[in-house]
Amino acid sequence: MISIEEVQKLREETGAGVMDCKNALKDANGNFDEAMKLIKERGLLKAASKSSRGTNAGLLHAYIHNGRVGVLIEVHCETDFVARSEPFQNMVQELVMQIAAMNPQDVDELLAQPYVRDPKMTVDQFVKDNIALVGENIRVERFSRFELPR
Repeated sequence: MISIEEVQKLREETGAGVMDCKNALKDANGNFDEAMKLIKERGLLKAASKSSRGTNAGLLHAYIHNGRVGVLIEVHCETDFVARSEPFQNMVQELVMQIAAMNPQDVDELLAQPYVRDPKMTVDQFVKDNIALVGENIRVERFSRFELPR
């Protein structure tokens, strides 16, 4: 039998719904790590199914690092509600810091880069994890990076 505490812990770790967590734990025979993997896999399936949906809202975000490197990014999502949400805004902040640190030339190169906070995943995977978290399609539209000469 799966305990309420286990379901709650998995929910807090993943942001997935209660029933999704309960089903993942049941399918993993109570193995927490296996349930985490199932949630991620199932979340990615949800992310893939959202990729065709329109992104008519979003956020422009600016970041300046040590007064020497500046980044302006445009990231789209489906609704203003998500654009104003903490998870979406945190993701956009992570993206500008990635751009400041790694200096990709375009969106495709950015998405292919290893994510600086977890090099085992790409930036594209990081975005897809956030699609699963917020439940909407997300698209990195464009960015500009500026750097003062040394």
